[in-house]
Amino acid sequence: MVPRNLTHVSGFLLLGFSEETDLQPIIFGLFLSMYLITVFGNLLIILAVSSDSHLHTPMYFFLYNLSFVDICFTSTTIPKMLWNIQTQNKVITYEGCITQVYFFTLFVGLDDFLLMVMAYDRFVAICHPLHYKVIMSAQLCGLLVLVSWVINVLHSFLQTLMVLSLSFRREVIIPHYFCELKQLVQLACSDTFLNDMVMYFATVLLGGAPLAGILYSYSRIVSTICEISSAQGKYKAFSTCASHLSVVSLFYCTCLGVYLSSGATQSSHSSATASVMYTVVTPMLNPFIYSLRNKDIKTALKAFFRTMIKTPVVLS
Repeated sequence: MVPRNLTHVSGFLLLGFSEETDLQPIIFGLFLSMYLITVFGNLLIILAVSSDSHLHTPMYFFLYNLSFVDICFTSTTIPKMLWNIQTQNKVITYEGCITQVYFFTLFVGLDDFLLMVMAYDRFVAICHPLHYKVIMSAQLCGLLVLVSWVINVLHSFLQTLMVLSLSFRREVIIPHYFCELKQLVQLACSDTFLNDMVMYFATVLLGGAPLAGILYSYSRIVSTICEISSAQGKYKAFSTCASHLSVVSLFYCTCLGVYLSSGATQSSHSSATASVMYTVVTPMLNPFIYSLRNKDIKTALKAFFRTMIKTPVVLS
């Protein structure tokens, strides 16, 4: 019997983290808090960069885009999960699931590319400081972000089209709290050889290339810092990229941890819990890493709120 295509089915069933009723309010409160912190923290960075002309530099331009992507990244999965917990309904429609696959693939790829671009920016700033303004022109910065968007939009569109061509059983249970591309392909009834090959090559090219670029950039940065004679110069050079290096380490370590944990265990709840690290925790911690270690961001925010307080409210 040929399996019926999923377009004739009302939706998927997302298992989430736990089926115990007593834990649902705790999970709801925890993820709502993390989501609000993520959105508020990244909005503060966007606000700081937008309001202070001194922050209109390549480094903060890329940070601005990273914060925007992180907001969209978490907004792709968390609101739907919170809605399902609140309504006690684990169903997600076919259209909603495909939409999640598209945007999740898009924003996780953009995160990866932007971290690579930010690493290149730090490489130029430390290894070629005299040519920094010439190399990192406004045109190049805009082009790097644009290319990142174009590549990942096309990649997400390709992956989504290939998922649309798959057939599924009438009832599909996804052992996760959102529709993940890899798990969705694994649950298909039809032949997934082409999907697996495309995912494999995309992981190598779009995942491996940015990581290789980041490793190369920081190897050159470390080499340059070691050549600096004064201890104060070394500290100043390292401090300019410490925040970005922390975010890169957090992002890739959590992704690697999810990959290893999913390979070591078949537990759906364990896999879903591990995925929280890079889908929720990392975007939430990014604003803290950049703001707590960055005097420019803190100064810009203080100036903005000071101006808001002093600005009189005009009543019509």
